[in-house]
Amino acid sequence: MVLLIEIDGSYCEGGGQILRTAIALSGITGKKTRIYNIRANRDPPGLKRQHLTGILSAKEICDAEVEGAEIGSKEIVFKPSTIKSGKYRIDIGTAGSITLLLQSLIPIAVFSDDKITLEITGGTNVQWSPTIDYYSEIFLYFLKKAGIDVKLEVFRYGFYPKGGGKAKIKIFPWKNRERIEFTERGEKKKITAVSIATKDLKNAEVAERQVKGFRRVLSCEKEIRYVDSYSTGSSITGIAYFENTRMGSSALGERGKRAEIVGREAGEKLKKEIETDGVLDRYMGDQIIPYMGIAGGKIVVSEVTDHLKSNIWVVEKFLPVKFEVRGNTVEVSTQQ
Repeated sequence: MVLLIEIDGSYCEGGGQILRTAIALSGITGKKTRIYNIRANRDPPGLKRQHLTGILSAKEICDAEVEGAEIGSKEIVFKPSTIKSGKYRIDIGTAGSITLLLQSLIPIAVFSDDKITLEITGGTNVQWSPTIDYYSEIFLYFLKKAGIDVKLEVFRYGFYPKGGGKAKIKIFPWKNRERIEFTERGEKKKITAVSIATKDLKNAEVAERQVKGFRRVLSCEKEIRYVDSYSTGSSITGIAYFENTRMGSSALGERGKRAEIVGREAGEKLKKEIETDGVLDRYMGDQIIPYMGIAGGKIVVSEVTDHLKSNIWVVEKFLPVKFEVRGNTVEVSTQQ
């Protein structure tokens, strides 16, 4: 019996992904875990506030014991106990990403005996993370296909630097575990651009101009929303709908950057995804790996990224499974 799982946080991409996946699988399996060299390839290394918030939230849900949980820490020990259903209020305290926080918490929550509700305050559309719109339209779509029911409601958007976005996430137990098979796209049905901007940008028609830029690359339907937020900001998320899958991309507005350029960048990213033979885009590819480790499956991704390789490595540390990567096809089998 393995008494302690050791995870080197400097492996491969060496970022927060390894930490989030390790915490999730520790919570699921009940295995005590030591994670060291945390975010070793980032500047500065160690825990930032959003990572610490994720660990402490998982601690509460798993009734865990934790050592080393403080900002800047490069090593923690996480010893989980029982996953507890109920309602949890979480405040990241910055514009730290809500969607990255959920990468640790949703896998744990689906193994609860009853529903878990998370009320989270933080960043909804911020750098280096999926937008909340991508999460809603793409990530949760794939979870539902795998038999996982998650409801997401956004009350306020959170942009950098103040954050303050508010979202409620209801996560139900994973009762009907489906093997995760995404190997055929089917016919393309439509492309939609979801363009978000804060209300103070309405007179400048920022959301409309983002769509205009997107349409210079791809024809699309549009969904335009002006929203409340504590900080000025905008984003655009492109979604390609196929018979059997969805692919996405996003771009964030920046001070001094024309809205048309933001939209064009999102369009170019999505066009690149569509032109591959992938069924899952490069962002969804790594996020589905922990669920494949549990349920089994086979996927075709647009790109085998370092994040995907990192997640495979961590999952194989915790579960008796073996992933095989052949070209852009990823398949998992149970080890005897």
